[in-house]
Amino acid sequence: MARKIVVTSGKGGVGKSTISANLGVYLSRLGFRVALIDADIGLNNLDVIMGVERQVVFDITDVVAGKCRVRQALVQDPNYPSLYLLPSSHTYSSSKISGEHIKNILDIIEHSFDYIIIDCPAGVEAGFHRAVFPATEALVVVTPHLSSIRDADKVVGLLSEYNIESKGLIINRMRGDLLLSGEMLNIESIVKSLGLPLLGVVPEDDKVSKMSCNGRIMTDCESARAFTLLSENIHNGGKKIYDCTYKYRGLLGYFKRSIKKKIG
Repeated sequence: MARKIVVTSGKGGVGKSTISANLGVYLSRLGFRVALIDADIGLNNLDVIMGVERQVVFDITDVVAGKCRVRQALVQDPNYPSLYLLPSSHTYSSSKISGEHIKNILDIIEHSFDYIIIDCPAGVEAGFHRAVFPATEALVVVTPHLSSIRDADKVVGLLSEYNIESKGLIINRMRGDLLLSGEMLNIESIVKSLGLPLLGVVPEDDKVSKMSCNGRIMTDCESARAFTLLSENIHNGGKKIYDCTYKYRGLLGYFKRSIKKKIG
């Protein structure tokens, strides 16, 4: 039976969909069967990030409306055969889909997958509640900024109202150079503020940003090791966290920090 994990944040723009997509890829690379569920009705983009938008025939709204079966709407990733996406819709009214609808879909497919990852909409309105309702685990994504942490803190409180058995924290877009120079919130203070176990730290990575534009998951970038460790931690409860400061240490690292600071 699949583990049902919702990826949420509260604040938009923290890279939540990119985290969801990469988790799907890296868990499938570890040999697991993974289904990604795009629960952002009307503002979906997970199919674009995954590079499968042209393969979409049916979406989650067609399943709810009874126009097709769940299996017909699932899109298999061409590069990772054990990874599937249930896309959302750009035009459908989100008010017509409830948490019960998504739960019913998950109930149908849960025996066919090891992991079901639900990409939650930004904010804490109806879309948030719809995505969280069928989940049993939650991953809260933040960036090292006060506004992101504040919104995530609200989300953590709301998660307590649901049947969420475990919660974990992912810190995204961490700058190792700024962390060493004290110009960015440190990892310990973020973890302390939210009171969640840390599952992963993902560095700021230009290649990952390009992925969102080009529809291709990068597995040869700096953040690849971070996503591998994150996926392993999620699966086996490990505590290995990617060190985004390693290349900025020592004399050579000092020069790298200086150069990076000059170019912004």
